Amino acid sequence: MAQPLRTRRDLLRLLILISPSLLWLVIFFLLPLLLVFAISFGQRGTYGGVQWTPTLANYARLLDPLYLRIFLRTLFIAGTATVLCALIGYPMAFFIATRPARWRNAFLLLLVIPFWTNFLVRMYAWLFLLRDNGPINVLWTEGIHAAVAWLAAAIPAPFWEPLLQATSTPLRLFGTDGAVIVGLVYAWLPDMVLPCYAAVERLDPRLVEAAQDLYATRVRAFLRVVLPLTRSGLITGSVLVFVPCVGAYVTPDLLGGARTVMIGNVIYSQFMMARDYPFGSALSFVLMALMLVATVAYFRLGGEGGRGRG
Repeated sequence: MAQPLRTRRDLLRLLILISPSLLWLVIFFLLPLLLVFAISFGQRGTYGGVQWTPTLANYARLLDPLYLRIFLRTLFIAGTATVLCALIGYPMAFFIATRPARWRNAFLLLLVIPFWTNFLVRMYAWLFLLRDNGPINVLWTEGIHAAVAWLAAAIPAPFWEPLLQATSTPLRLFGTDGAVIVGLVYAWLPDMVLPCYAAVERLDPRLVEAAQDLYATRVRAFLRVVLPLTRSGLITGSVLVFVPCVGAYVTPDLLGGARTVMIGNVIYSQFMMARDYPFGSALSFVLMALMLVATVAYFRLGGEGGRGRG
């Protein structure tokens, strides 16, 4: 009889301990989520606001080719930024994790220093760099053009003329998908590096030595030993990068201008400009559902792959 009583007492103590966290999640996560879901079935009022007349028109409107193209562009940009973060962040994490202990903290500090600056300020810095009269274009139009002009004077040839004309024209950097991808990679690269670093640091180097003792090449040892054992960090980092990239609106708004519109910009415009709360809520809920499904599928596929190789 004492065992059930102690179990119930432990359960009550556990509920008391977690009740503040549960209350916080219910008030600031679950209730707003249910409110957004309910508003998504309403109708826009004449002067904004919500008319509580149930309808599926907001979700049917998402099938418009315009919004489907925006969704696809958003997934493409977020996916490209995630892949680039993985290609840059994984080797960077491997480099940091394999340095002597006295250098690791210094490298990690350098990695997180950008987080000490406001996100908006960092995006404005990229706006300054990528604009037509920014430093990159000044270097291109003046430095590269001067070098080509010097070569043309030293070695006369007919192909220098079109090259001179090309280097005289500023590069189109601002207002492109590439500028948005650069901004997203810069913003979320640390979120890829840190989980990968944690995974690589836990890796036992004796396993790699054992693979090489069994005549595995460095490439084969990496593919068969290192990558499977550190894949959890790569998967976690990919999710941490992909999710905020899909919902980004500040970066595409500043660096993409009017040419690059992502779904986050559409949601922002529906709430803040068009005041169409029901349609904005439908967009938000569908986007959140897609990210949730993609995240769960990504983790499940990663887990199944890891069990299959084990």
